[in-house]
Amino acid sequence: MVFQRDTAGDASESALLKCIELSCGCVRTMRDKNTKVAEIPFNSINKYQLSIHEAEDTPSGHLLVMKGARRESWTGFCHYILPSSQFPRGFEFDCDDPNFPTEQLCFLGLISMIDPPRAAVPDAVGKCRSAGIKVIMVTGDHPITAKAIAKGVGIISEGNETVEDIAERLNIPLGQVNPRYYLSRRRRVSCVVHGSDLKEMSAEYLDDLLKNHTEIVFARTSPQQKLIIVEGCQRQGAIVAVTGDGVNDSPALKKADIGVAMGIAGSDVSKQAADMILLDDNFASIVTGVEEGRLIFDNLKKSIAYTLTSNIPEITPFLFFIIASIPLPLGTVTILCIDLGTDMVPAISLAYETAESDIMKRQPRNPHTDKLVNERLISMAYGQIGMIQALGGFFTYFVILAENGFLPSRLVGIRLDWDDRNKNDLEDSYGQQWTYEQRKIVEFTCHTSFFASIVVVQWADLIICKTRRNSVFQQGMKNRVLIFGLFAETALAAFLSYCPGMDIALRMYPLKVSWWFCAFPYSILIFVYDEIRKFILRRNPGVSRSHKEIDGLRRKLQQVESELRSTQEAAARDIRSIGVQVEDQFGRAERGAAQGASDAGERPPFEQRLKEKKCEAQTHDTGSVSGFTVKAEQEEEHKSAHRSYPPWGKTFVLLMVVL
Repeated sequence: MVFQRDTAGDASESALLKCIELSCGCVRTMRDKNTKVAEIPFNSINKYQLSIHEAEDTPSGHLLVMKGARRESWTGFCHYILPSSQFPRGFEFDCDDPNFPTEQLCFLGLISMIDPPRAAVPDAVGKCRSAGIKVIMVTGDHPITAKAIAKGVGIISEGNETVEDIAERLNIPLGQVNPRYYLSRRRRVSCVVHGSDLKEMSAEYLDDLLKNHTEIVFARTSPQQKLIIVEGCQRQGAIVAVTGDGVNDSPALKKADIGVAMGIAGSDVSKQAADMILLDDNFASIVTGVEEGRLIFDNLKKSIAYTLTSNIPEITPFLFFIIASIPLPLGTVTILCIDLGTDMVPAISLAYETAESDIMKRQPRNPHTDKLVNERLISMAYGQIGMIQALGGFFTYFVILAENGFLPSRLVGIRLDWDDRNKNDLEDSYGQQWTYEQRKIVEFTCHTSFFASIVVVQWADLIICKTRRNSVFQQGMKNRVLIFGLFAETALAAFLSYCPGMDIALRMYPLKVSWWFCAFPYSILIFVYDEIRKFILRRNPGVSRSHKEIDGLRRKLQQVESELRSTQEAAARDIRSIGVQVEDQFGRAERGAAQGASDAGERPPFEQRLKEKKCEAQTHDTGSVSGFTVKAEQEEEHKSAHRSYPPWGKTFVLLMVVL
């Protein structure tokens, strides 16, 4: 079957080839009978392909055939039998500077083709939009075709109107549609831009278009224009990814932050210019890659947060040992057991954590502020969770010493006597004397208990690190590697504490079972505290914004207020100007009428009647233009007085602005 044959090359060319095979017979035979002697290949500027053949039905002449869009008004096929007197066999055709006709050809017909998008593309575009990723369509197709495809895949949302749709609905010329009017009312206005229009755009206008429209389609674009579009997006501060398969896409692929070439239909030039090659040519795979990238970033952040947290309960014992002169709560060997032992498997297990439910509903991270390790993570690990862990360790430390007779008040300033080898009669809080060896056994037991307390509070730290904003109950405990890590660190801590010979090898002594539970309340406190923190973040997402983002929003607000103020001032000037013009016309009409009335002696002078009209409008708000002008003059003279327009006045202002 012809339809089942595999073809290499462009999809449109493959469709044409199969169509001719079915309707006209073997293409190879026709090519052999009509030898090609010259060709102008298709390019994005000409948008057509032309070839000249030694036709079998014209033994002494040539046949010129063309396909493509020689003129914007049509796309199809045409031919022309070249006169044998001017173009005999053996004539040298120059394709660089054509010495043969390329216009006034004989039209043959049109072929309608459709290359339907893959079924997964609309869903992928929807995921991009929910993830804050702006999808812009840039194609060489006709604007009507591009618009239809964009609506089919969801780049132009259902119900959204383009400028052309608005003009057709209102039955007004296209130039009278102001997209900003609809954007100011929070109505999405899609935009389809022709390449010829893009050629005449300034950089400022393009920036404004990219900024104010969320759904944009560029049609009939050249390679240079694709590059201009990429540069415009980068001027907005966006991270730009470009997909393409042809030679014409190479400049844009090279310029983009991430160039993605098609692995199946892509040309060698596009693959060399790209940073990444998509093996299945499926747009949905790019969205899946974005999701995987966010997942990797999240899991790295979680693993770092878990690892950094235990630094505080490891450092604070030495600080209190130096500042308060208490016996050393935690030894260096036990710190190594934490960093190289109990924390290893749990930290690695976070790399196997599945994606959170909102991972593709977040806005893209700010590359300048949202780093892998930022101030927020340091504050969370060191200033909050780490401090609670340190409290749990010190609580166990003081409990063990108190059970052995040394109350907290007795420990302050005792370090020098405690570490004195020659002092074997150190008294505790109850007057009992302790030798140096007895004191060291208690100290090493405290080291082990502090180590065990860190392991207990790290249970909660590992669980809360599973999510960044969602509740742990929503995420669940499906990560089997993480569950194994919880048991592994507990088993290792118990082994180091109870294994015979560890008291000699690592100075780690067995603990009472009750001492393991001293840190449990702090572990529960960590879990409850973090759940409340995440709940607050979910209810008030704006709280998590950095100071730089807040400053940026404040500057944007000030800029909008300044633009609004300028617009209001310009509108007020226009209204006053129109009011003056209307008043002049009214005055001329009154003068003409007054002239006729003065002859008959029926009406008072014009100046008196005009003054009465103004006073009447000011007092009774009749809605006349002169009354509105008087009000405008009074507001300009008394800016401190706050007056409000009546309902008809507001309507009048809007009408004048629209006109």
